[in-house]
Amino acid sequence: MDSTNTLREKQLIEKARRYLPGGSLGNVALDSQHDMIIQRGSGSRIWDVSGKSYIDYLMGSGPMILGHSHPSVVTAVHEAISLGSTFFANNQPSILLAEELVKALPCADKVRFTTSGTDATFQAMRISRAFRRRDKILKFEGGFHGTSDYALMSQEPRTLESFPISQASVAGIPGSIQDLVLIAPFNDSDTSTSIIEKYHDDLACVILEPMQRMLPPSPGFLKSLRDVTSHYEIPLIFDEVVTGFRLAYGGAQTLYGVTPDLTALGKIMGGGYPLGAICGRQEIMDMYDISKTSSSNHVSQIGTLNGNPIAATAGLATLAELRKEGTYEQLWSTGKQLRDSLDKFCLEAEIPARTSGEDPVFDLMFTLDPLTDYRSTLKANNQIKAVFRNLLQEEGIFQGPQKFYPSLAHDKKDISDTINAFANVIDKLAG
Repeated sequence: MDSTNTLREKQLIEKARRYLPGGSLGNVALDSQHDMIIQRGSGSRIWDVSGKSYIDYLMGSGPMILGHSHPSVVTAVHEAISLGSTFFANNQPSILLAEELVKALPCADKVRFTTSGTDATFQAMRISRAFRRRDKILKFEGGFHGTSDYALMSQEPRTLESFPISQASVAGIPGSIQDLVLIAPFNDSDTSTSIIEKYHDDLACVILEPMQRMLPPSPGFLKSLRDVTSHYEIPLIFDEVVTGFRLAYGGAQTLYGVTPDLTALGKIMGGGYPLGAICGRQEIMDMYDISKTSSSNHVSQIGTLNGNPIAATAGLATLAELRKEGTYEQLWSTGKQLRDSLDKFCLEAEIPARTSGEDPVFDLMFTLDPLTDYRSTLKANNQIKAVFRNLLQEEGIFQGPQKFYPSLAHDKKDISDTINAFANVIDKLAG
């Protein structure tokens, strides 16, 4: 496709580089040859300021599971805006959304809203510390839980330390945090159980993505964590910001059949608007309720836009669409067709790559070695991956740096066009 940017888009790119650190919002940064400014989105597509159209598999990094500007969401939000943007108080949409989250998630007795997944995971860790009256957190190497100090320990470690030693993945994190975060290897039941058993009296909680990045859990792994944390009465937190309402209506905990004590949500539940939530067992969630806990052990949690009616309305409209018959069968089918084609083309071209993840969210990893934990993913060739992504963009397919997010808006033609683009790109890589 024509990669030429109009003068207006070039000017905006220069403004971005002038006023935004790194020329980006901190999320997706494109190289100079493929940089663009997105102007609008509708259904499965986005358009840049120069008018070029792309089939979108970034989908806002996951929340746009219905597609961009879905009519049901747009109509609901338009009506809600006329009633007021936010009140810093209880409102009907947030109460109804909380009710729906409790219905959907096996772990949920109560809900507390935030405005992001980062805040949801941070709050889940904090309320666990208050509940357990312990300070240490156990998380898994390579797991992503947002950008709080605790979450960024060993998220992308610069060196590979012996477990359970943690290290900061970015600058600006106090050195004292290292003593409060323990690290275990994902999908290693024996090592993880051993660490939990050794430090059980110091642990406030265990937090993980039930599918860590694009690594599905090995059979029995999640259950082993549930068993050992239950034995020592340590809260188990599932970070379902990515997997919630994507792998199943009840999230990964429904798909994999393991119920945590707390769940952090974001992305889909806000329908494309800023919203997150902590959901969980009543006795833990009651730490937010001053009438049910001592003042010294009460957790205060305040946010100007927490549970705002616009985001809650968008969330309700999105979840209503997801409850329709056949929704998840369609989503899984779309992902499977895309994955199968990629795996087939790579095999035929003798390119050492294969897809990883689950059908509703996956990626192409340029390695044939088994992928089970963070350290195994380091074998993947990310330089070729970047070339693959740029070639896709030239074919009119937009993908983020780590994942393909199929949506319900991707129709048969989108799938066919994407598969043809895959074939062209793999052919170029093979040549």
